[in-house]
Amino acid sequence: MSTKNPVAGSVTMYSTTWCGYCRRLKSQLDREGITVDVVDIERDDDAAVYVMQVNGGNQTVPTVVFPDGTAATNPSLAEVKQRLAS
Repeated sequence: MSTKNPVAGSVTMYSTTWCGYCRRLKSQLDREGITVDVVDIERDDDAAVYVMQVNGGNQTVPTVVFPDGTAATNPSLAEVKQRLAS
């Protein structure tokens, strides 16, 4: 798995297919025109390990990674937009 940061103005979202919060955030980001690279942690073991590292051992999704390399767990659309603007 590549751990490079997303390009400016976009995010990487670690997700699962069954996560309602993930689907909702993805649709909100799509509506706002924010590019999202979705990584399914159930299909990518390295992604699951990364998510556990940033969430205290838990596989909590959505985990969103920003261009500066920071991550947020289950952020709101407003938080994503704010962090992309800074």
